Amino acid sequence: MKEYKVVIYQEGMLGSLLLGKSKVDPERFSEMLNNNAVDGWRVVTMEKDIRRMLLLWSREAYLVVMERER
Repeated sequence: MKEYKVVIYQEGMLGSLLLGKSKVDPERFSEMLNNNAVDGWRVVTMEKDIRRMLLLWSREAYLVVMERER
C-alpha cells in the first residue's frame, strides 16, 4: 500500500515585499526534497505556481506530490 503527501513549497514573504517578486531558492528546495527522501518519500509529480500575496506582490511556489510505501 502506498501513502501520499502533498507539499506546497514557497519562499517567505520578505523577499516578495522587498523585491516585488520572490523566486524559490534551488538549494533550499533541494534540501527540502532530500530531507523527505531520507524518510522514504519520492516525488511523483510537481507543478510550478506563481502565487499572489496581498494583491500586489507575487512569489514562486511548487506543489509537490510525494509517495512512499507504508
